[in-house]
Amino acid sequence: MHNFRNLEIWKRSISLVTEIYKLTNSFPQQERYGLISQMQRAAVSCPSNIAEGSAKSSEKDFARFLEISLGSLLELETELIVSFNLEYVDSIRFNEIQASLIELQKMINGFKNYLNKE
Repeated sequence: MHNFRNLEIWKRSISLVTEIYKLTNSFPQQERYGLISQMQRAAVSCPSNIAEGSAKSSEKDFARFLEISLGSLLELETELIVSFNLEYVDSIRFNEIQASLIELQKMINGFKNYLNKE
């Protein structure tokens, strides 16, 4: 069993959640039940699944929850692109968040592969 609070992937995903909440605060009110809700839920899903998976009794089970976290990040990246295309996000902020997303995806994938070898 892993202590999720000590995992760098969990810490970074918590930071990403904060950034997504700050970002979506500036979205138009009409997106309250659309992109805002979707992006916030996808963002929160990532660290939540890391935490839940860390309690599993096998590394294989934990790796499955990491796959779910990756799926949430890919969903979030898609929603970020849509937000950029709708001009809710400027290019500087888009590039910063997308870079964080891609880096976190790589980190989670690497950890997942490590667990699968165990």
